[in-house]
Amino acid sequence: MLDLHDRERGWQELSSWDGPARAFAVAATQSDGFDNCFYLFSGRDFSDNSDWTILQDGYCYNPRLGNWKRLEGEFPIMAGTAVPFGTNHILLIGGRNGINSDDRLLRLYHTITGTLVEAPAPKGIIFPVTTNAISVDNEIWITSGEISPGVRTPILLHGTLQSSIHHLTGLDISVITLYFLSLALIGWYFSRKQKTSDDYFKGGGRIPWFVAGLSIFGTALSAITFMAIPAKAYATDWSYMLFNSGIVLVVPIIVSLFIPFFRQLNVTTAYEYLEARFNPLVRVLCSLAFILFQIGRMGVVLLLPAIALNVVTGFDIFLCISLMGLLSLVYTFMGGIEAVAWTEALQVVVLLGAAITVLVIVGLQLPENFGTVVTSALEAGKLNLGSTAFDLRQPTMWTVLIATFFTNITTYGTDQTIVQRYLTTSSEHEARKGVYVNAALTIPATLLFFLVGTALWAFYRYNPEELSMAVRDSDAILPWYISTQLPSGILGLIIAGLFAAAMSTLSSSMNSAATAFVTDIYRKCTHTAQDGRALLRIARFSTLVLGLIGVGFALMMASWEIKSLWDEFSKILGILLGGLGGLFLLGITTRRANAFGAMCGIIASVIVQILVAHSGYVNLLLYSTTGFLSCFMVGYLASFCFPGNRRDIDSLTIYARRRKCL
Repeated sequence: MLDLHDRERGWQELSSWDGPARAFAVAATQSDGFDNCFYLFSGRDFSDNSDWTILQDGYCYNPRLGNWKRLEGEFPIMAGTAVPFGTNHILLIGGRNGINSDDRLLRLYHTITGTLVEAPAPKGIIFPVTTNAISVDNEIWITSGEISPGVRTPILLHGTLQSSIHHLTGLDISVITLYFLSLALIGWYFSRKQKTSDDYFKGGGRIPWFVAGLSIFGTALSAITFMAIPAKAYATDWSYMLFNSGIVLVVPIIVSLFIPFFRQLNVTTAYEYLEARFNPLVRVLCSLAFILFQIGRMGVVLLLPAIALNVVTGFDIFLCISLMGLLSLVYTFMGGIEAVAWTEALQVVVLLGAAITVLVIVGLQLPENFGTVVTSALEAGKLNLGSTAFDLRQPTMWTVLIATFFTNITTYGTDQTIVQRYLTTSSEHEARKGVYVNAALTIPATLLFFLVGTALWAFYRYNPEELSMAVRDSDAILPWYISTQLPSGILGLIIAGLFAAAMSTLSSSMNSAATAFVTDIYRKCTHTAQDGRALLRIARFSTLVLGLIGVGFALMMASWEIKSLWDEFSKILGILLGGLGGLFLLGITTRRANAFGAMCGIIASVIVQILVAHSGYVNLLLYSTTGFLSCFMVGYLASFCFPGNRRDIDSLTIYARRRKCL
């Protein structure tokens, strides 16, 4: 094997082939959901007699694991053609199924479900053998080939994939319109309460604890959960489930450490603490990193449902992104954090209701209902929580548990979209109750979305003919199902759920990014006193500008080729914000840390993140962990070696709270 990304290593010898020798086999590369693999089908033996035998077996070689696995089913396609299509399909074209018998079938093999669907060739078409095929977008080309022994054809075959579009009915459109109108009304209602920037960013402390909890849950949930998590469970197993449930591990740290500090300082952003503890530069740099991340986050959560709507209705993805982005911007611009929090509470209900509806309908469509899902998933190992081996390069249980602990400290302890909810309630006690609500919802919701993905896998394993080659992106499996299997009205509800998943996170990102910009950057740079009304106008203008930038970034991402948005999102999270958790913990838990050490920690974190991202030595889930630990350790060591000027900072550490308790 030659790795084109590391040509200096040269050719590497892999595990030898231990199956029967063969010639005229058919091969292709494709992802099995976990890794890119090499697939080998059919061929003939090397018998000296004229009556040689056509082999009908198939195998999969995983370069990472270094092993061969025999595939279920028969593949009588000697000397045929194979071409990978989309993220998990292999199209098998023609071949020979007997010594004197040409096969005029098209076969579609799906690497995740392990199913094979056959279809006759178009009338008058004879597929040549001993040739190659290529796919470009939705087109397939077959160049020449043999049409009989020793006779090659000059004909070039060209095929185009055609996929039927399932248009929304009037009832579906009515359901979606009603949902959008309710969001607009909420935004208009709360716009009348916005008198100052404090109202716009903190809701004047008027948000009830249960709404704050639902808002935290909705912000963390997002379209990434609604689509990418079922897609991950569908394509792989439940290895990532523990990662999504990690908030339960860090709740004691959040409610006893982070919330008291933010409430005690009466801040508007989390990064105001960094200025009080270190210096203004640290605050501004971290706030800028947060704003950049939120722009990227807006791009991801806009693109996912745009893909869904494109599959369902055929609407242009760029148009879908623009519509959703502008609609979210309208109610966020008008109502501020109060509108965002209350709409998120509504969106959580819609989103979870949509997921439950999909799960129930999928289960009822299978032979033994949910028993089929459980039985088939157990047999195929789809419910595995990951390997117990200590291998940080793979998503093993240990990798996931370590990653989720540090990632959730960073998210729930330093992410302004979450911290801002702690500051919208009337008291510290109410903020804690909001965190408990979020934690209580997280585990059943995580289980729900993983079950949806596994149920979809079972459905398409039993109904492989329903899985179209048009599903070129694994993240689009849920939208494809709802567009082809759900009745009118229910389809509109699920589409509303997709919108809810995206818009709940999108509105949070818009408002929180504007909060960080106005509080941490604008007010630091102007140094001029402004009344509440003036700051409110600036806050709304900032929301508008940052929201439009996020929409523009989503439009850019739509033109990129990204195989899994979940993986890309994790990379962005780790590189940009991985060190923030370590920085906050450095300031809160140590007296020795100073501004110089904090800057050294930030720089070290970025360098380590870039090196880790390019090395492949650890799994992408651990990007936040490496950033967290490198920032904390380097920051502490630098502060120890260069202590700087001593000042009284006990009130900004855990030691002040410890004295109060004593």
